[in-house]
Amino acid sequence: MTRVVLGRVTGPFGVKGWLKVVSFTEPPAQILEFPRWRADAPGRAACELRPAEGRPHGKGFVVRFDGIDDREAAVALGRPELWVERGELPALKPGEHYRADLVGLEVVNTEGVSLGRVDHFIDLPANAVMVVVGERERWLPVGPRQLLRVDAAKRRITVDWDAEF
Repeated sequence: MTRVVLGRVTGPFGVKGWLKVVSFTEPPAQILEFPRWRADAPGRAACELRPAEGRPHGKGFVVRFDGIDDREAAVALGRPELWVERGELPALKPGEHYRADLVGLEVVNTEGVSLGRVDHFIDLPANAVMVVVGERERWLPVGPRQLLRVDAAKRRITVDWDAEF
């Protein structure tokens, strides 16, 4: 199965085992709807986490997990990525795509010029961007005005973006 990253633990919060979490889901609060997450960090085995409760806090969330009851346990978890298996994701509406499905697709502009392939996504304060790597790296906004079409069969994304920009 393919894993899809939902977010990341960024550190402990308080003394009762709560953790700060940044969400990569859209909308961000959707991360709290998953009943179980998997977590792993470099050099550590994956473990299953079950969110007991969570709430917005600053630009992210704070979450309390079953079995993590104090600050020491929260610190011991580290700062892992939080993920689920692809099959655990909700079904998409027509025209929607998971970012994980777009990584590796060729990106061409409306004139048919290849700009490269999607390497990854970055969430910036104003909007998300897809990092496209070709003869050079480009950061393209991921909005309906720029991202025009995704053709999964041809593994191609068409964008409204000048090749010289």
